Amino acid sequence: LTAALAVEALGPERVHCVSMPSRYSSEATRSDAQRLAENLGTDFRELPIGAVVGAFESTLAQSFAGLEPDLTEENLQARIRGVLLMALSNKFGWLVVATGNKSELSVGYATLYGDMAGGFALLKDVFKTDVFRLARYLNDRAGKELIPATIIERAPSAELRADQLDEDSLPPYTALDGVLEAYVEQDRSREELSQDGFEPDVVERALALIDRAEYKRRQAPPGVRLTPKAFGRDRRTPITNHWRG
Repeated sequence: LTAALAVEALGPERVHCVSMPSRYSSEATRSDAQRLAENLGTDFRELPIGAVVGAFESTLAQSFAGLEPDLTEENLQARIRGVLLMALSNKFGWLVVATGNKSELSVGYATLYGDMAGGFALLKDVFKTDVFRLARYLNDRAGKELIPATIIERAPSAELRADQLDEDSLPPYTALDGVLEAYVEQDRSREELSQDGFEPDVVERALALIDRAEYKRRQAPPGVRLTPKAFGRDRRTPITNHWRG
C-alpha cells in the first residue's frame, strides 16, 4: 500500500522498491515483492541480507556465547534492512518511506532503527485493518491487481523467525484495532472498554503494550494525520509509567 500510494503521488519513475530477503523470507514473499513492483512499474532491486546477518552474528558470537537466540537476532534483521535503505538514501538522495501502520506503532510492534527508519511514515495514522481495506480499494478502483491479492490475503508476518505470525505476539488485528481506536482516539478508560464489550484479555494486553511503547513513538518519523487523534502532538503520554499509578 505504501508503494502504491507513493507511485500515485510521485509517479513510478520516482519510486524505488527494495526487497531484502533473509533465510526466513518465503518464496511467496519474494515473488510477491517483485510482482508488486512490476504491477506498479517501479524500479526494483533485491538485496539479500543473509551474509550480512551472518557477519553480525559472527561479530557478536563471543558476547552472546551460551545464550539462546531470541528477539535480539530477529531485530538484527530489521536493523540491517534499515541500514541498507539509509545507505541507498544517502547515495542517491532518495527519501526512505517507512511502512509501519498505526496498529503496529500503537503496540510497539516495530523495531527502532529498523522498520521505523525513514524520513516519512505514510501509514502512521492508518490501522492495520484499514490498510487491508485501502489495498483492496486501490485494486478495485484500478480494475486490476496493483497490489497482488496474495499480499493482502496472507496472514501478517514479520518473517524474522521460522513460521512466525503476528498473532503469535498480538491479538488478531480485527479484535485489536477496535480496542486501539477506542483507547487511543476516543480516550476510553480500561473500565469503559470492558463495559463496551471488548474481550478483557485483549484490553489488558493492548493497553499494557500501548503504554510501554511511547518511547518508540517519540522516535518515529513524521507522517500524515488522518484521524481526529494521531500519535505525536495529538496524543502524547509520559515515557515513564509512574503516572499510571
